[in-house]
Amino acid sequence: MPEAAGHGPAVEQTLLAFDYGLKKIGVAIGNTLTAHARPLCILRSETRAARFDQVAAVLAQWQPDAVVVGLPLTLAGEEQPASQQSRRFAHQIEGRFHVPVILVDERGSSVEAQGLLASGSDDDAMAAAIILQRHLDSLP
Repeated sequence: MPEAAGHGPAVEQTLLAFDYGLKKIGVAIGNTLTAHARPLCILRSETRAARFDQVAAVLAQWQPDAVVVGLPLTLAGEEQPASQQSRRFAHQIEGRFHVPVILVDERGSSVEAQGLLASGSDDDAMAAAIILQRHLDSLP
């Protein structure tokens, strides 16, 4: 990402974030100018083809400069089976849609999202927003 000397990103960038799951994918949007992320939607699909059709539609609508994908690690910070699924999803987005993908540690994001939402609410989009906010907060 191009940066001006000590002044953060040189240009405003729109970012989408995905909290990947096999049944649901939380989606959030944010940008580097406001450094603020917000929940966008939850994609639900039964098949891989339908999942990528929905991802394609979201990418076409928002045309992000980059995509953030949550990387589920164990509490000790180690890889687990879900980590490999998220990495694969990230590589597929990069390969199919030619958009840069950034993996961000998502530990605790679902618990944090549940704390922000009413009991029983779907927390996937909020978790995606938390993951994206973590990335935005890490930018210079």
